[in-house]
Amino acid sequence: MCGIVGYIGKQQAWPIILKGLKRLEYRGYDSAGIAFVSSNGITSYKKAGKVSVLEEFADGKDQTGTVGIGHTRWATHGEPSDKNAHPHFSGTGRLALVHNGIIENYAVIKETLINGGHSFLSDTDTEVLVHLIEDIQQAEQCDLTEAVRLTLTQVVGAYAIVVIDKEHPNQLVAARKGSPMVIGVGDDEYIIGSDASPIIEYTKDIIYLKDEEIATITPDSIEIRTVDNEIQTPFVHRLELKLEMLEKAGYDHFMLKEIYEQPRSIRDCLRGRISPSEGTVQLGGLKDYDEKLKNANRIIIIACGTSWHAGLVGEYLIENYARIPVEVEYASEFRYRNPVVSEKDIVIAISQSGETADTMAAIELAKSKGALILGICNVVGSSITRLTDGGAYTHAGPEIGVASTKAFTAQVTVISLMAFYMAQLRETTSPTVLKELITELDSIPTLVEKCLATEEATKYIAEEIKDAVSCLFLGRGTGFPVALEGALKLKEISYIHAEGYPAAEMKHGPIALIDDELPVVVVATKTSSYKKVLSNIQEVKARKGKVIAIITEGDEKIKKEADFVIEIPDAHESYLPLLATVPLQLLSYHVALLRDCNVDQPRNLAKSVTVE
Repeated sequence: MCGIVGYIGKQQAWPIILKGLKRLEYRGYDSAGIAFVSSNGITSYKKAGKVSVLEEFADGKDQTGTVGIGHTRWATHGEPSDKNAHPHFSGTGRLALVHNGIIENYAVIKETLINGGHSFLSDTDTEVLVHLIEDIQQAEQCDLTEAVRLTLTQVVGAYAIVVIDKEHPNQLVAARKGSPMVIGVGDDEYIIGSDASPIIEYTKDIIYLKDEEIATITPDSIEIRTVDNEIQTPFVHRLELKLEMLEKAGYDHFMLKEIYEQPRSIRDCLRGRISPSEGTVQLGGLKDYDEKLKNANRIIIIACGTSWHAGLVGEYLIENYARIPVEVEYASEFRYRNPVVSEKDIVIAISQSGETADTMAAIELAKSKGALILGICNVVGSSITRLTDGGAYTHAGPEIGVASTKAFTAQVTVISLMAFYMAQLRETTSPTVLKELITELDSIPTLVEKCLATEEATKYIAEEIKDAVSCLFLGRGTGFPVALEGALKLKEISYIHAEGYPAAEMKHGPIALIDDELPVVVVATKTSSYKKVLSNIQEVKARKGKVIAIITEGDEKIKKEADFVIEIPDAHESYLPLLATVPLQLLSYHVALLRDCNVDQPRNLAKSVTVE
């Protein structure tokens, strides 16, 4: 959550930080602010609302300075407002700070500071942090870096912070624990970001700041030390990200662009990993663990949100082909139990951002119990990729729209490859069957392109359901995770209440809701459970429900039963989630447009959940 940008160098900081905040706005967009060092000390502008509101507010005002920090917020402590927007200042106004994360013991620290004469202007935990830094700086008569270091030994929680000091205008101090931070290395300049998107326009050389590291940055130097005061040698990575991947490329919204990128992103997931002619899968990030994969007692998949739905698909495929028992756990629940995990278990963590706080905590718990940890992640160099023993990148490219689309299908593609790889190792599926599956998987990007042609049909159906109060999504087998994901997309971006259910469970409760006002979306392609799903549709129609069916091309039987149909190409049911999800993404998109919702930045949501 929240996006941070910092700049120090020879250029004017304001335009670089402002542009960076716009690129990071998918991380939070309820308020924004920028502070920069000028001849008058520290100047700051901040406003509730999107970055554009801040830009308009500061238009015509002084924006001069070559050192600055900026922030776009997703509220945790204190409602969205001007006073709670970052940056926050110390008591004397000497220091300004931006922060991503949560300081869990802020209330105790705040009470102590108030008793010591401090007063606060906001409701945030962040303001407490900057007051504490200044308090320690004054008490210890130390420099800013040491004051930050000493402060961080006293706080509990997650943080990524950048601090400026008007008494030392050519310096930034940055630190992180549990929240991401990337430092771009330019020519006598440095750019700090919560991810690489604000940086890529200026440099491809970056340093990933590690947990409990503090960076002291001047225009021509960087020094990194730990909270324990040990000097570290920074390692500079080279970014592969391209600037054009962060732009809309002529589409009205990032979400629509990312839906249409799915044939390409799935191809990128498959490239170099499958050999259709030989019927084999190669996953370099798993090969060192072949013996453990062969002998695993159990697979535990941990994830949150859309990634959890991808994990459910993985459960069907791994159990079916590799014959290993699989449990799919919400990371947020797994970490707060005392789960039974052993050295014979393999944990697969799935996260688009690689920074999901609950998933990282669940990984740490599983590691402490001796399990092998594998990751499925989209962001190279992210925290989860450094915590895991091995795994695979999805290669989906940047996903800016808050509602996940191409990240989901990329995750499903990778978990499919993992299932086939394990089946190959364990010899639990015949080579003939595997070859057929892998050959068909190679054709899936072309079939996804055909699914994109359903957009006109989804526009028409969206007109019919845009005023619904609630919506039910049903599916069986691999169609059940599709139903869950379809419901999540609709509720995320159109604010229509939606539930995904196994179709067979409809009679155990949801059937009570069905009337002529309730749209029921049914994943009803020709799979092994086709006849059962047809019966479910007839049960809905008997109660005057409005049925929208995702069907296999040419299926005349369900066409006669349903009110609306969306046809997708015929494929093996293992690949149903890669195909049926696409029209449901388009349907949600067009319903949201008709309801005048912000498609790319839905209310209350942020892309990367880096706090609990």
